Amino acid sequence: MPEAGNSVSGDEVNGLIARRVAKLRKALNQSFDALAARSEISKGMLVAIEQGHANPSIGTLCKLAAALRVSLTELLAEAPRSLEPVQVVSPDQANVLWQGTKGGVATLLVGSTGPDMLELWEWTLFPGETFQSKRHPQGTVELLSVKEGTLTLDVDGIDYLIPSHHRAVAKTDRPHSYRCHGGKRTRFSMIVHEPGAT
Repeated sequence: MPEAGNSVSGDEVNGLIARRVAKLRKALNQSFDALAARSEISKGMLVAIEQGHANPSIGTLCKLAAALRVSLTELLAEAPRSLEPVQVVSPDQANVLWQGTKGGVATLLVGSTGPDMLELWEWTLFPGETFQSKRHPQGTVELLSVKEGTLTLDVDGIDYLIPSHHRAVAKTDRPHSYRCHGGKRTRFSMIVHEPGAT
């Protein structure tokens, strides 16, 4: 997903990620070399993540979750999800996974478990802020609903303007970005469906 400047912040979140990655990697009996090859993340970065010294981007976390055969939500969960048919998620369980240079934020509110991933996000972008994303796995679809301002969604180099109170369906298994359009902040919610991969 994102590159420079688009990273997870906070020692607490990094500590949680370190513990979860170590536990999941060991459960799969994978060496750092094997996980590096599977995730396309350098061995040095993986070691730093497990030691809690790295500040991984959302893109790195997504690659890592896929390589460890869990959803992003499961990677960030301290305890395993209940098997109950309904799981209520409290506000303090939401994860801010990106902070923009002008105050924008991307918050993962809740997500499903398992390889067939479904996530609910809330975003705020301020004028001049752009979130650049690499392509997601084949078949990934995003549903976007703009609550305030106008969102510019760039997919494959083509800009699509989504005004306030409008919605969009986007195939994001190709390069894409989200940008605040105009002089007012943009707020939108997003559901991501990423088909399971083996």
